[in-house]
Amino acid sequence: MRARHGKSLTEDVYAALRRAVLHGELTGGQRLPLNELAREYGVSLGVVREAVTRLASERLLEANPQSGFRVRPLSAEHLADLSWARCQIESIAIGESVRHGDVHWQADVVAAHHVLAGTPTHGTDGTISAAWMDAHRTFHAALVSACPSTTLLTVRQQLFDEGELYRHRFADHRSGHRDVAQEHQDLVDAAVEGDVARAAALLVAHISTTARRLEQVDQPASAVASASSNDATSPASVAVPNT
Repeated sequence: MRARHGKSLTEDVYAALRRAVLHGELTGGQRLPLNELAREYGVSLGVVREAVTRLASERLLEANPQSGFRVRPLSAEHLADLSWARCQIESIAIGESVRHGDVHWQADVVAAHHVLAGTPTHGTDGTISAAWMDAHRTFHAALVSACPSTTLLTVRQQLFDEGELYRHRFADHRSGHRDVAQEHQDLVDAAVEGDVARAAALLVAHISTTARRLEQVDQPASAVASASSNDATSPASVAVPNT
C-alpha cells in the first residue's frame, strides 16, 4: 500500500496526475489506463477513479463511456474560446484585486515575481521547467489574490489551468522578439501603483499574445488562419474595468 502524503490516498493520486497533466507529461488526447495507474501508485482502482473523476470535473480530463478517461484534447478553436473567456475573467479579477489590495498584498505580488524572475524558464533538456511553471502559476495567482470574490477566483484558476494544457505545445517559446519577463514586470508595476485600467489591459495583452503564439504551433495553416482571425482574443475586444 502506498504511503499517504496528503489527506488521503485519493488526494495524493489526484495531485500527482494533475501535476503530470499541467506539466505536459500527459498530453492532449492521451488516454489514462486506470488499472496501470492503480498498480503504479500502489492504490485501489477505486482511488484512481475518484482522482480522475475530480480532474474531469475540472475539465483537465474528459470522460467517455466507451473509451474511459483521457487528457482534454487540444484545438485552435478551444484555445481561442478559452483565451477569450480568460481575458474576460482575468481582467475583472485583477481589477478587483488592485482595488482591494493592501501593502501586504503588494508585498506578496513582489515576492512571487522575484521568485519567478529568478527561476530558469527551461530545463537542461530544453523543455519548460516544472519549477518555472509552478512559479508562473503562483505569480499570476498572487496578482488576483486580493479579489474578494472566491467564486470568481475559482473560475479564474480553472481557466488558467486549462490554458496550461497548451503551454507545452511550444517547441521553444524563447524564440521571437517577445519579452515575457518585461511583461511580468509591467504587471507588477501597474498592480503596485494601483493602476486598475493599466493592470487589466496589460494582463489581457499578456494572455492574448500567448494564445496567438500557441495557436501557431503544430496547427494546419487553415486552422491557424481561422483561429487568428478571431479578434475575440485581442486586447481591444475585451472590456477593461473602468477606474
